Amino acid sequence: MKKRKWHAKTKAMVVMQGLNREVTIIIIKTIIFTIFFPGSVAILGPYLLLTSGIQFSYEIGSFRLIGIIPIALGVALYILSAWDFAFAGKGTPAPTEPPKILVSRRLYRINRNPMYTGGALVLIGEAILFASLTLAAYALLVWTYFHLFAIYYEEPHLKKKFGAVYEEYCKAVPRWIPGFKGANRNA
Repeated sequence: MKKRKWHAKTKAMVVMQGLNREVTIIIIKTIIFTIFFPGSVAILGPYLLLTSGIQFSYEIGSFRLIGIIPIALGVALYILSAWDFAFAGKGTPAPTEPPKILVSRRLYRINRNPMYTGGALVLIGEAILFASLTLAAYALLVWTYFHLFAIYYEEPHLKKKFGAVYEEYCKAVPRWIPGFKGANRNA
């Protein structure tokens, strides 16, 4: 009897090690993607703009510290979204290795694009923190790219991959703003 229990535990450990290896690889790929893409957009881009000499700023004094709030919220949205991609979806945020399973839990129950929303919040927060109209324009440009990429690449790809399940998801969950019932819900 004891031998059987030990054998069952050993088999479970081998299965868990295989799963852990797969998840570890997904996490490493997610970290690498995050450094190169969101890191470039949220850190390198603003740095280059702020140090380029092309600067249009405004003065709001110490109120600019309020920018830390959307930055922190945006980073949290990105991390939670990437976590769900890795653990629930078995994939990465990279378009080349997307989740294998449709992720529709936690943040994805109230917003179809929480990762992009998080990125936009980080950029808006940076524009406030650095009192920079240049960064505000950059944030608008990046969000426009996110929007167009979601509409013209991601959504058609997800419809093709997940079919009716994704179409129902689109009807139930808004693209951007939770609770908004306008064009925001269109797939």
